[in-house]
Amino acid sequence: MRFLLFLSESILPLIIFLIVAYGLLNRQNVYQDFLKGAKDGFFTVINILPTLVGLMTAVGILRASGFFDFLSDLLKNIMGPLHFPTELLPVAVVKMFSSSAATGLLLDLFKTHGTDSFLGLSASIMMSCTETIFYTMSIYFMHVHIRKTRFTLTGALFATICGIAASIFIASLMAA
Repeated sequence: MRFLLFLSESILPLIIFLIVAYGLLNRQNVYQDFLKGAKDGFFTVINILPTLVGLMTAVGILRASGFFDFLSDLLKNIMGPLHFPTELLPVAVVKMFSSSAATGLLLDLFKTHGTDSFLGLSASIMMSCTETIFYTMSIYFMHVHIRKTRFTLTGALFATICGIAASIFIASLMAA
């Protein structure tokens, strides 16, 4: 256990050290490269900020309007035979668009059902087993100017469904 704690505390500084050392060995101006990357990152944030504000506003409206509760009730009969708790549906759907908005829904779920409940465990695992598909695809493809995404969305949705199923399965093993 001590080794894992040591590893988790030292891995990030070690990676940074290795990157800087590699740059210095290749006679790169590491500090200038860092500043250029920080500047590019700043402009990327400015470019995606309107999208983020719109996304957060839309999720807030859907959450406040009760749409997620309506959707959960509507799909209860379909999700029942699959043993998928409909309380997790809003977190699963929103996670595909925004991780921070899904975290807000996760905290609401924790307040209602508790962090150690089956729903709390499932949602926590789900948050780490899934990706913000639409956000990542839109930012990445917009940034590198890709127009044809081919099978990216299909593969990402399949991976997300597998992650959701795995999170419920793992939580059921932990709860048992």
